[in-house]
Amino acid sequence: MNHMDPSTMVFFTLKDLKIGETMPIYFRKRDPSAYPQALPREEADSIPFSLKQLPYLLQFFSFSDDSPLAKAMEGTLNHCEVPPIEGETKICATSLESMLDFVHGTFGLETKFQVLSTKFLAKSATIFQNYTILQVPKPMVAPKMVACHIMPYPYAIFYCHSQMTENKLFGVSLGGDNGDRVEAVAVCHMDTSHWSRDHASFRVLGIEPGSSHVCHFFQADNIVYIPAPTYHD
Repeated sequence: MNHMDPSTMVFFTLKDLKIGETMPIYFRKRDPSAYPQALPREEADSIPFSLKQLPYLLQFFSFSDDSPLAKAMEGTLNHCEVPPIEGETKICATSLESMLDFVHGTFGLETKFQVLSTKFLAKSATIFQNYTILQVPKPMVAPKMVACHIMPYPYAIFYCHSQMTENKLFGVSLGGDNGDRVEAVAVCHMDTSHWSRDHASFRVLGIEPGSSHVCHFFQADNIVYIPAPTYHD
């Protein structure tokens, strides 16, 4: 565990999800102004978005082939072109409009939805520290869920995915050793049988695909969509 990449320290299992439990967690802390700009759909659609177009894109954005930005673009395009696993739908949305189209396509056009994210109530500069669960974790009703992650790219790319298999969603109040207070969103994926053996969670938890569920905390720049609860008389 001491030799793990700290950025992978977001995984846990349901048995850890109890008041008073302490675990090391990585929460990155970025200045919102450092995020890439979201483009309007019309502009985003006019720019190619594929790995085979990478040489053109590097020229378009004036990046040298061996620059860190070029490597980041290549990594994002590679990630976006990996086929979904069984029971998963995914998209790399190049605009906010296409992200919302994916959400509507997953939940149904008429379904209202809620937007969830991890929030810092108090934070230090420390990105990796021990956190203690301060209150009983709060289960959320989420028959379906779409999670979106901002990818490294010259403009905003949202990697969004949804799994048909069972997920359990929680709100978790955390207190950090350095005084951080976090209202975190966490999910437990109950079926990992189709996940790649290379998934970081298996190394962190010391388990095999399909042998256990996997839970993780969402970073503050992730967006989680769930259908809004409906109330009946």
